[in-house]
Amino acid sequence: MKLSGSYQINLEKQKVWEALNDADILQKSIPGCEEFIKNSDTEFIATATNKIGPFNASFTGDIKLKEINAPNSYIIQGSGNSPVGFASGEAKVKLADSERGTTKLFYEVEVNVGGKIAQIGSRLIDMTAKKMADIFFGKFSELISSQSVSNEINKNDETKNQKNEKTKTINKIINKKFIYLSLLVLLIVLGYFII
Repeated sequence: MKLSGSYQINLEKQKVWEALNDADILQKSIPGCEEFIKNSDTEFIATATNKIGPFNASFTGDIKLKEINAPNSYIIQGSGNSPVGFASGEAKVKLADSERGTTKLFYEVEVNVGGKIAQIGSRLIDMTAKKMADIFFGKFSELISSQSVSNEINKNDETKNQKNEKTKTINKIINKKFIYLSLLVLLIVLGYFII
């Protein structure tokens, strides 16, 4: 089975590349992912459970990154087993700069399945794979975009906090000057009446 597509992501290419190599983001993006262990910068073990036709398949498999051309492209190669069958394949992932600091992500996937799940028909497997790809890239885009927004909000909050601290410091200085000025005026008034 072959599958290809593209997604527009509202972040610069380097940030998208970093997210594609972040185990936490990948685990949250993979549909049904229960476990995602990073063994090295290029090797992972994942467990995911998904409904494929009438089967609720839980796959555990190895994932390897190959032909890495940071931050432009790589190949993800994986294989997994389940009580209802097996799957193996690879995905070519390519990132391209797009307009206004956004990134276009292209992918080409080739997958082989066997066992009971292969008996449900290629059309159903194709539809399930396309749905899973849409879920993955939709969640991935959502996570990294919200992470970027969250980072911007944190930066804005830090800037506001710094401004608030400066304002508080200025107010303290003004209050101290006012107190000193008031004491000075009080001393002058008292001195006037005493003298």
